[in-house]
Amino acid sequence: MQRYGAVIELKTDKIDEYKRLHAAAWPGVLRMIKTCNIRNYSIYLRKFPDGHHYLFSTFEYVGTDFTGDMYKMAADPETQRWWAVCKPCHVPFADRSPEAWWADMEEVFHLD
Repeated sequence: MQRYGAVIELKTDKIDEYKRLHAAAWPGVLRMIKTCNIRNYSIYLRKFPDGHHYLFSTFEYVGTDFTGDMYKMAADPETQRWWAVCKPCHVPFADRSPEAWWADMEEVFHLD
């Protein structure tokens, strides 16, 4: 099992929409997340002193082919439609890796 964390800015005028979307996440998207071996997936929201809002996601990957599973998820038509409604809520970091939407975070501590 491998843990992952990522961060992205959330547009202030999209906070309510983003919360509504995730309060009723599409069942097909949730199935695909599980099919792609992701477990314990959480998203947190925090307003920083700079006035911007940031989302922090964490999850555990329990599969053996992370890259393959991520390609599988990205190829799923329902996931693509979900991303099409979620992405306009975000402001991605300029320094994220070229293939990523969210910027990866380094885990520096974990206690089981």
